Amino acid sequence: METHNLEWKQSWHDDYLNTICGFANAGGGVLEIGRDNNGAAVGVSNPKKLSEDLPNKIRSAMGIVPSLELRQEKGETYVVITVQPYSFPISCNGKYYLRSGSTTQELNGVELDQFMLRVLGKTWDGVPVPYVKFEDFESDAFKAFRRMAIGSNRMTEADLRISDEMLLDNLGLTEPGYLKRAAILLFHQGPERWVTGASVKIGYFKNAADLLHQDEIQGPLITMPDKVVDLVYLKYFKGIISYQGIQRVETYPVPRAAFREAVLNAIVHKDYSTGNPIHIHIYPDKVLIYNDGKLPDNWTEANLFAPHTSKPYNPLIARAFFRSGQIEAWGRGIEKITDACKEWGKPEPFYQVRSNEVMIGFYTEAEFGEKFGEKFGEKQTQEKIMALMRERPTISAKEIAGEIGITSRGVEKNITALKKVEMIERVGPPKGGRWVVK
Repeated sequence: METHNLEWKQSWHDDYLNTICGFANAGGGVLEIGRDNNGAAVGVSNPKKLSEDLPNKIRSAMGIVPSLELRQEKGETYVVITVQPYSFPISCNGKYYLRSGSTTQELNGVELDQFMLRVLGKTWDGVPVPYVKFEDFESDAFKAFRRMAIGSNRMTEADLRISDEMLLDNLGLTEPGYLKRAAILLFHQGPERWVTGASVKIGYFKNAADLLHQDEIQGPLITMPDKVVDLVYLKYFKGIISYQGIQRVETYPVPRAAFREAVLNAIVHKDYSTGNPIHIHIYPDKVLIYNDGKLPDNWTEANLFAPHTSKPYNPLIARAFFRSGQIEAWGRGIEKITDACKEWGKPEPFYQVRSNEVMIGFYTEAEFGEKFGEKFGEKQTQEKIMALMRERPTISAKEIAGEIGITSRGVEKNITALKKVEMIERVGPPKGGRWVVK
């Protein structure tokens, strides 16, 4: 069976130089010429000449000389080319290739940049950024980090009794004269000035096409998970109230611990080079979190869901989140999400892994869907009421009811709610007064 480090070909074509290049850039591999797709030996014509020509072709195209030998099986002679891994990038006729799974892919653009960084022992989040000074940072994110780190016992007060600038250095976020990308993403109040898409977009959808409401969370990554979770649970999720004895219990469509862990995973492992924000889609029957990213090299979905060590896509960002106590360093994110759902009797999450995107989803019950629709139906009604009040400040509740097609009692209920949150104010006497929309 062909794998990421083994491939069979019935006969030689010069296009297979790309495969050899891909092996050299991805941990090595073996290319066998003279086997069919099932691995059966079918032999090659003129094996001696092929064994003499191939080393010259490979050397000329790539500047490397792999091991080449002739072998026999059931009377058939085939060629075995063994390629060692190289500690520097290998190109084939000026182009770079990488073995991914059982295929060979040409590297371009961002993928080529990331490959070059990886070969040089660097990561995308560790690249220094010119023209950014420590003086450009505000202190709020550093204060939040200290508070979380002390609260989690990952760092002591003595560890943190240093300047903010030294804290960045101790977290490995600087190099002489420069701040790294991770420093800007984690602690700068406006990281999108340097990294487009360093944000989270949240939307409530009636269906796949109809977006009813949306928000966007920006700012330092280190404080972003709490902001996202708080906004979703305060504004988008409407809890169902029940009682256990005299104790009031408020249940939400997704367990808070599971949702927060999913948001943390998305923020820490996101591929920030794509320029796309994280997307959270909330529907009446499900919640989906989309994140640009990919699995570690040669991983499949089976590796992701099986016990594994932590392999963060952004190791410097992950280190800061670990020190702040927000994540573990053991690769248990998916397990923790599943356990939280089971603990609260909720359906297990579901996943979709594509080449450059990972999605995690949570199913919600019909009762929650009704609450979602009720909440956003109220919001739309209230927006219509305020729009009418802006156009006609002296409009009455009865006139509003006629305009938007609900009862006067329904209008009064929404007006009371708007007054409570100080969105509107009645100025003047009950009769003859006017509405002020804030």
